[in-house]
Amino acid sequence: MATTTYLVTGANRGLGLEFARALSARGAGHEVIGTARRPAEATELAKVAKRVVELDVADPESIAALRQRVGDTPIDVLINNAGVSSKARSVTEVDAAELAHAFAVNASAAVLVVKALLPNLRAGKQKLIVNITSQLGSIANNSGGSTYGYRASKAALNMFTVCLSNELKGEGFTVVAIHPGWVRTDMGGKNATLSVEESVGAILKTIGALRDEDTGRFLNYDGTGLPW
Repeated sequence: MATTTYLVTGANRGLGLEFARALSARGAGHEVIGTARRPAEATELAKVAKRVVELDVADPESIAALRQRVGDTPIDVLINNAGVSSKARSVTEVDAAELAHAFAVNASAAVLVVKALLPNLRAGKQKLIVNITSQLGSIANNSGGSTYGYRASKAALNMFTVCLSNELKGEGFTVVAIHPGWVRTDMGGKNATLSVEESVGAILKTIGALRDEDTGRFLNYDGTGLPW
C-alpha cells in the first residue's frame, strides 16, 4: 500500500493537533509529520504523528532548516496551519511590531515553507497545498475594519495562494486557501460555533473532493466559495 504523507504546521494544539489526529486515524498508509516550536513539549502530538519536527514559523532560519529536518521524505499534502491573531482593532492602536509578526507568521511563513519543502512536494503523489486562512481576509466582505494585522496578513496569504497556484499548476499542483470557520480554539474562543473536530472533518472532506480546476480558490470549510 502506498503511503500518503501529510505535513501540518502548528500541529501542537488546536486545529493543527486535530488535523494530525484525524489524518493519523485513517490508519495504515497515512502518516503525519507535525511541526512544533518545542517538539519536546508536544506530547499530545507525539502520540498521533509519525514524526514531530522543530519549526518556528516566525523565524526564517528555522523555516529554511525544515528541509534538512524532513530529509528526502516525499510530502503529498502540506497544510500550512500555523497562525496568530492580532489585537489592534483601531488605527490608533496599530503597532509596527504586531503588524510585522502577523505578516511573518500568517503570510510569509506559508510561502517560505513551500519554498523549503518544494523538492519534497514535487516528489509527492498528490501535490496538494492547503493554506488555512480566514474569511476576515476577504476584502469584499470587510465592512467593519478592525483586527488590522490579522485581516491584512490573511489577505496577503490569499494572494500568496493565487501566486503559488499560477506558478505550480503546470506541475500538477493544487493550491487552495481554506477558511476553517469560527472554531473553539485558543484563538477562536469558547463562544465559537464549531468544534475542532467539526471544522477539521469538514475541511478534510472538502480537500478530498478537490479537482484540478479548484487550484487557486478561496474556500469555506464546507467547500463553498468565498469572495476575495
